[in-house]
Amino acid sequence: MLTILLPNYKTPELTRLCLRSLRKYTDCSRIKVIAVDNASGDESLDYLRSLSWIRLIERTADDIAGMAPAYMHSSALDLALGEVDTPYVISMHTDTIVHNSGWLDYLLNHINRSEKIAGVGSWKLEYVPLWKRCGKAVEDGIKTLMGKKHHEFRFLRSHCALYRTELLKRCTKGFWDGECAGSSIHKHLLLAGYELEFLPVKELSRYMAHLNHATMILNPELRGRKTTSASAFRKLGDKLNVASYREILLDDSLDG
Repeated sequence: MLTILLPNYKTPELTRLCLRSLRKYTDCSRIKVIAVDNASGDESLDYLRSLSWIRLIERTADDIAGMAPAYMHSSALDLALGEVDTPYVISMHTDTIVHNSGWLDYLLNHINRSEKIAGVGSWKLEYVPLWKRCGKAVEDGIKTLMGKKHHEFRFLRSHCALYRTELLKRCTKGFWDGECAGSSIHKHLLLAGYELEFLPVKELSRYMAHLNHATMILNPELRGRKTTSASAFRKLGDKLNVASYREILLDDSLDG
């Protein structure tokens, strides 16, 4: 059995789609879900309160006062982690949508290939075309020649990362250690002698999708620049409007 940690902040439609997709494509006798609401005060909180099959932790505006978005998210994961009593734990975002019933076994089969594997997941859950990858390689090469290139540390990102709970609690400081959620965890587990596996994006995408930056797009006060543009908002709307997602959003029976 495992526990899914799910921070929530003002994403009513995404939250509903995320949890309903979990119900549709998961044997719920195998999972626990702990959702942490970051003082949303909107329909997403009302929805979470209506679900009897999840554990909901509600934070108030005072609880998160002065927190940067990254800290708000990571500290919510840590708050939920403190209640986990299952051998495995998954960090997940409300903009991560499951669409294949084999998703859980896929993750568990990979982490159970060796006791030395402490976690599995991905850096980014989006396929980058070859031409973009080549362009990025050329850009990085130019930066290196100019002395501007810095090493990019890649870690299992929190949109969907599966860990062994005991190692997470014993060998790390949790999701918030002054870095992006998952970064410090990755470093501590490597230093402790454990392995972390990056799953191929094409394979993982068969089981789930990550609607990248969706929370930021829907809540522009959190962050500016590209994630809050009209174009980004329109692209997110197009992704949410696919028939399979609309079908799930209309299926109230998945809440029971």
